[in-house]
Amino acid sequence: MSHSPHAPFGDFTTVHPALDVSDQLATPVAEALKTWDARAAESVLYVDTDPAKADTAVFCETYDVPQDASANCVVVAAKRGTDVTLAACLALAHTRVDVNKTVRKHLGARKASFAPMDTAVAETGMEFGGITPLGLPEAWPLLVDEAVAAAPFVLVGSGRRRGKLILPGSALAQLPGAAVIPGLAV
Repeated sequence: MSHSPHAPFGDFTTVHPALDVSDQLATPVAEALKTWDARAAESVLYVDTDPAKADTAVFCETYDVPQDASANCVVVAAKRGTDVTLAACLALAHTRVDVNKTVRKHLGARKASFAPMDTAVAETGMEFGGITPLGLPEAWPLLVDEAVAAAPFVLVGSGRRRGKLILPGSALAQLPGAAVIPGLAV
């Protein structure tokens, strides 16, 4: 007799191990889960949510998720001369990524800014509002704020606006290309 898992926080009616519902995830996310460390991948939960309520403030209120348990993944473009490096940054929902100082300095860029939405969507293969650190392009740096890595569990996107993933913060710090950065978010 199997039982349905429970989310460590929030009010969700549908919770599944993410590996069991890979068809609900964006393709790069599902592929990343299949090839990730088995123990880490098995710790990831999928919660079904309304795509119309995917924006952070509305989502947290609707599903009773504390903002310090929700993390946003943003795509940045760092420029040095004609070279552009795309990277992802992960910070708790109640904070802001320090793009102009911390990100720029870490990536060795002269200028850094949020990547245009169409670039972020095209390069990740994910939907805007659902971009997640799982399944990012292999060459991309993933900058993780230390508060995210220290969180017992964190809610992130699923690659689609519908549905979210919940996993240990420490697992996010072990994703390919991840670097935990003190002061990434303020």
